Amino acid sequence: MLCLIWIILLNKMLLTSSMKLSIVIPAYNEEKRIKASLEKIIAYMKKERYDYEIIVINDGSTDKTKEVVLEFNNVTVLDNPNNKGKGYSVRGGFLYAKGDWILFSDADLSTPIEELETCFRYIKEYEVIIASRNLPMSKIVVKQPLLRSNLGKIFPFFVRLLLLPGIHDSQCGFKLFSNKAAKAVAEKQKIEGFCFDAEQMFIAKKLRYKIKEIPVTWANDERSKVRIIKDSLKMFFDLFKVRINALNGAYDKNLNK
Repeated sequence: MLCLIWIILLNKMLLTSSMKLSIVIPAYNEEKRIKASLEKIIAYMKKERYDYEIIVINDGSTDKTKEVVLEFNNVTVLDNPNNKGKGYSVRGGFLYAKGDWILFSDADLSTPIEELETCFRYIKEYEVIIASRNLPMSKIVVKQPLLRSNLGKIFPFFVRLLLLPGIHDSQCGFKLFSNKAAKAVAEKQKIEGFCFDAEQMFIAKKLRYKIKEIPVTWANDERSKVRIIKDSLKMFFDLFKVRINALNGAYDKNLNK
């Protein structure tokens, strides 16, 4: 058993020793949450052997999000001209990022940064590794309110039906992409709102990148920026928009990796 642990640790060191990781965090009015999240990420990354960069995309915040982030001299801030949407922000972060691997993480760290360890187990075989709250081994520490929970079950059903058969949770805000996959997906991405995750996964499959869905620990944050009715309806509409885009060939050009 001890020998196996040493083999796993050695394998991780060999995989990551010369690697650079980009961490992309979209932020809209995150003044109250972003400082603690950045402190946790930086403390974790200081223990790692590889280089990294943290990129916060300030999505037209009207509070002091930018001022709080600028307190960290090792964090890059990208400013959207106004509130463009989460998908727009992540896309911009992907196109800017320089790392060999690019992690998209929600600003609230509902999925803890330590789950990066689990993601790295699969980077030899997969170009996209996505966190999931809906797999048997997933651990939900703090559950969502009943209405959000129910919508969280209905929406994935339609995602599987219309776009992504076999994917249980496209919306968890913790996804690791190879640089090549992230750039290719971002260049074709069209959805600027909360449904961008499903579109990104759909594009990745169209481009024949291998996707791994992994169980993670997850805790709901009651300060979610998702407006339960308005944003949910927009997300359902955008699912059909992605399907229409696909039927019109919007994602079919230049499929060679």
